[in-house]
Amino acid sequence: MQRAFRGVFIVWVVLRHGLDELVLSSFRHPWLRLLARIVSFGRRLDAPRGQRLREALERLGPIFVKFGQVLSTRRDLLPPDIADELARLQDRVPPFPSAVAVRTIERAFGKPLEAVFSHFEQVPVASASIAQVHFATLKDGRHGGREVAVKVLRPNMLPVIEKDLSLMRMMAGWVEALSADGKRLKPREVVAEFDKYLHDELDLLREAANAAQLRRNMAGLDLVLIPEMLWDYCHTEVMVMERMHGVPINRVDELRRRGVDIPRLARDGVTIFFTQVFRDGFFHADMHPGNIQVSVDPATFGRYISLDFGIVGTLTEFDKEYLAQNFTAFFRRDYKRVAELHVESGWVPPETRIDELESAIRAVCEPYFDRPLKEISLGMVLMRLFQTSRRFHVEIQPQLVLLQKTLLNIEGLGRDLDPELDLWNTAKPFLEKWMLEQVGPQKLLQQLKDEAPQYAKLLPALPRLLHDFLSQRPVVSRSELQELLREQRRTNRLLQTLFYGGLGFVLGLIVMQVLVRVRLF
Repeated sequence: MQRAFRGVFIVWVVLRHGLDELVLSSFRHPWLRLLARIVSFGRRLDAPRGQRLREALERLGPIFVKFGQVLSTRRDLLPPDIADELARLQDRVPPFPSAVAVRTIERAFGKPLEAVFSHFEQVPVASASIAQVHFATLKDGRHGGREVAVKVLRPNMLPVIEKDLSLMRMMAGWVEALSADGKRLKPREVVAEFDKYLHDELDLLREAANAAQLRRNMAGLDLVLIPEMLWDYCHTEVMVMERMHGVPINRVDELRRRGVDIPRLARDGVTIFFTQVFRDGFFHADMHPGNIQVSVDPATFGRYISLDFGIVGTLTEFDKEYLAQNFTAFFRRDYKRVAELHVESGWVPPETRIDELESAIRAVCEPYFDRPLKEISLGMVLMRLFQTSRRFHVEIQPQLVLLQKTLLNIEGLGRDLDPELDLWNTAKPFLEKWMLEQVGPQKLLQQLKDEAPQYAKLLPALPRLLHDFLSQRPVVSRSELQELLREQRRTNRLLQTLFYGGLGFVLGLIVMQVLVRVRLF
């Protein structure tokens, strides 16, 4: 019954914002196009389609808002106007009652709130679609008196998510079956990707583990602060971490007033991102301004503060090697190699013509090399590459979609801080150094070093393993050896025959030449 009521509400919102006309007009069946014109009669649908879609998602609630945010990262699937509008979605979600948060905390820790915290702020400092955050002070134990931030999951989120996801799967199946662009847009795969993100965010222990990994990775960089996770107080529904003191990064005027070097801040952001991606293969993939602050503490003044680690991206060694080769070819303007890499990786159908894909990539990238570096927008290059990918049916990898989305966030954030930011010039030395490490002798030595423990275990055991093999299978080994010797003798006889035959042929030619010359003489 609840699902039926939810379905009716969704239909009402769809009709209210004219999304039925937007969806029906994309179907390939003529009678559905006619139905779209009929249902839109008498309604004012003057607002752009992207705006109508964004407002509808906001009306449907936080789960649909989160879905729109994830969908906005798939610019390979969406028209630019809709993707740009969905990128404006924000988690403007009212907080849930503090009494509910207190009950969740007490249930997680199995004790009253007063036994855990000496001070707990009832008004949350931040509220989003999945959780909200309260400031507090721990009461006793080895962390007694420490200021912390307490992240509490919204209650009963899993049933709500499952209910909305089931409706999304059903609608995705309809779109894929009826829409002209259904197969290319892959709506069911997009919903499955969204399902994974949501369930990952619902486990705060997973988020705490992500934060701990990033904190270890960034420990020696001295450019970014990651809050320490207090594992004694972490639970699937509650996460307690070190409280950070900073100013949101989008308050540029306040940062400048406090004496922060804004151009340096922009360059540091690029360095942090490329370090996480290319050195560690583990990066914060939700770097919008709401999750980034700047420290104003004298000891760490001017450093980034990263928050909210529900979504992280990972890259395998294969992904990193693929990116290294692509960047190398791109910097050399070797567009043919870029096209070949797309085919070799399976990103485009094997029957794709290399010359056509090379020409399309050249048309996207070449104009930007003729401009001053500071005018090159990597975001614009990616946008045009996405348009090219639709033409050649490029299969976009989920882990690289997160990378592309985060790269666009970083570039936008950097340009908001410093309009003169030269993203290429800042990133190029780092990329060149990293690519040299990937394909040079240092990489070989590192791989040998990584495999050394296996070699150390294997080499001493080789004589014993060989002895065991020979002693346990004497008959089989002897027969195999005899067969090998017989094959070797046959091969030797064949080689001798060929050798002597060739030698006789050459000697015959020489004799014939001598006889011919003697007769002529």
